[in-house]
Amino acid sequence: MLNRFKKMDWMMLAILGLFMGISTVLVRSATLNSPKFTGLDKSTIVFYALGFGVVLFMTLIDYRLILKVWYVWYALGLILCGLVLFTPKINGASGWFKLPGGLLFQPAEVMKIFLIIAVAAVIGKRLGDPLRLRTDVTFVAMMTLVPFLIVMIQPDLGNAMIYIFIVLGMLWIGNIRYSYVLIGIAVVVGGLILFVSLFNTYNSEIEDYFKDQNKSHWYKRINTFIHPEEASRDDRLQSEYAQIAIGSGGLTGDGYMQGESKKRNFIPYTYSDSIFVVVGEEFGFQGAAVLLLLYFLFIYRMILIAYQCYDRRGSFIIIGIASMMVFQIFQNIGMMIGIMPITGITLPFISYGGTSLLLNMMSIGIIFSIKAHQEKYEMDT
Repeated sequence: MLNRFKKMDWMMLAILGLFMGISTVLVRSATLNSPKFTGLDKSTIVFYALGFGVVLFMTLIDYRLILKVWYVWYALGLILCGLVLFTPKINGASGWFKLPGGLLFQPAEVMKIFLIIAVAAVIGKRLGDPLRLRTDVTFVAMMTLVPFLIVMIQPDLGNAMIYIFIVLGMLWIGNIRYSYVLIGIAVVVGGLILFVSLFNTYNSEIEDYFKDQNKSHWYKRINTFIHPEEASRDDRLQSEYAQIAIGSGGLTGDGYMQGESKKRNFIPYTYSDSIFVVVGEEFGFQGAAVLLLLYFLFIYRMILIAYQCYDRRGSFIIIGIASMMVFQIFQNIGMMIGIMPITGITLPFISYGGTSLLLNMMSIGIIFSIKAHQEKYEMDT
């Protein structure tokens, strides 16, 4: 047991400790004048304590045992994502199970790691040989499409997008042929062009449809991103105020707990989805740069562990986790500075949120398990 713990990546653990401190002070500042959310900083510490316990527990478990029953995890994820559709809506979406004590559990978050395990098991059977279009790439695409559609129905565009980028990263490292990549790029670009063209041509009809489905916020977010100059001021407020707040921080920031925009409640969810606003406003460019540097070092250590793996399936899992986190970081910060559409994606390890934090800690535990169980062996298939 001690030998397993000794093989943990201590730099990643140290960075996790820094993330815990950063998240706690930022959540405290973001909820300073919000009595409704008082105490979330203390809850963050509790979730982190549980998270470190999850990391230790997952380190001891041989990840190969998890891979053997990948289909069980995948099916469980689909069932949970399907059942949550029948729960009461929260913030316009049916994406959470209410647990005792007022806690919320979001299956779409857990589905990320289940999908990573499933895809790693499937493409790992190729033993490094180029992936085949029909039996490998198409099969993985269908595996991804099912949870993607279920989560879109909830609706949760943010997590649905993450599934796509997770699998793209894993397919790339899984030795996909360049011709397949070119075909994929052509399909994606063509699809985006077709989508924008249809959106512009049938704009009013699409708006009416979303209104009939009580999903006007989806239309507003898409229209604001594609046509920011035509969107109403109310639709642009969150993006505009976020950029103003981040820009006002300048080089060094206004100082801890000195930000003004969140005090006037101009920006929603500054303790969660919009927490990067607090970083930029109170700590400025320097604070944001330090946070990004920590993320860079964190992802670098993941890739280093993946490179050192004997088992390709372990490498695929780590790359899937790294892809998940890279996209979440890019999307969350991008939507705050106006280069990405606004979605409900949290900033990994920094935003407040029990399910997302525990999932991320579980992911790190799996990475440590892969590192700790890399004895040379003949891989079972």
